Amino acid sequence: MADDEYVYDEASGEWLPASELAARQAAEGAVEVRDSVGNLLQDGDQVTLIKDLDVKGAGQTLKRGTLIKSIRLTGDPQEIDCKYEGIKGLVLRAEFVRKR
Repeated sequence: MADDEYVYDEASGEWLPASELAARQAAEGAVEVRDSVGNLLQDGDQVTLIKDLDVKGAGQTLKRGTLIKSIRLTGDPQEIDCKYEGIKGLVLRAEFVRKR
């Protein structure tokens, strides 16, 4: 640890190792996305729809119980990006899904 570079953290007013400061900043920037029952969602999770959803522009309805594989978080605590057959750029609200 003697080789670790120290940097000044303006928020706390302390000198911290660069690796510790980077870890703190990453933790602060992380957005928690929770599903309809409060489970924490992460990239790559599988979710199930809890409600029939009309997809605007696609002309189809996703039925309750539909499995969506491999979601991606968007940085918005209420939206998740996902892929589904025949629908490009599908973004779902986290309140309409449940983690599988």
